[in-house]
Amino acid sequence: MEAPRIKKEELKKKMDSKEDFTLLDVRNPTDYANSNIKIQGSVRIPLNELEIRFKELDKNKEVVAYCT
Repeated sequence: MEAPRIKKEELKKKMDSKEDFTLLDVRNPTDYANSNIKIQGSVRIPLNELEIRFKELDKNKEVVAYCT
């Protein structure tokens, strides 16, 4: 099943309006460590760990994942 995508402008609007959702950073450890971009308030679960750690996410909240 493919997840719907949103544009960065839509994400910014959600964040600016303080919508209640989970922002999920799924970057691998190397990409995360080499990046200057770390969005405050995001939850970090690398994609290869998501299957075993998904229960850490609030099932009642929309989840927006990013990897770049």
